[in-house]
Amino acid sequence: MKEESEKLTEKEEETMFLLWEHGPCSVKDLVEYYPKPRPHINTVSTFVRALESKGYVGHEQGKYGSFRYYPLKPKSEYQKNALGKLISRCFGNCFSMVSQLVKDEQLDADQLKQLLDMVENKKHD
Repeated sequence: MKEESEKLTEKEEETMFLLWEHGPCSVKDLVEYYPKPRPHINTVSTFVRALESKGYVGHEQGKYGSFRYYPLKPKSEYQKNALGKLISRCFGNCFSMVSQLVKDEQLDADQLKQLLDMVENKKHD
C-alpha cells in the first residue's frame, strides 16, 4: 500500500473508529452511530467508498442487495502507525517526546518507572 493512501481525513478516521466500534454495518446504520448533527447518508457513503479505495474497508452483500462494510485493518495497527508518524513529525524520536513530557511536567518519576518496567518486560517476552 502506498504511503499516501495511508493518510485519512478527519471524517474518514471518525468513520473508521465507528466501524471498529460497531462492526460490520450498512451505511444507513453507520449514519445512526454518528453524533448529532449526523452527516447525510450520501456523505457517509462517500467516506466509506474513500476508505474502501484506500484499503481500510471491505464490503459484503447482504440479503436484499445492500452492502455491509467492515474494517480490513485492525484498530491497533492504525493507532500504532498514526502514533509513530506523529512522534516522528513532531519530535523526531520517542526519546525527544518523553523528555519533552518530563520537561513540561506531564510525566513524573513514577510514570517513568512504569515505562521502564514496560520496556524491560517487553525485552523478556
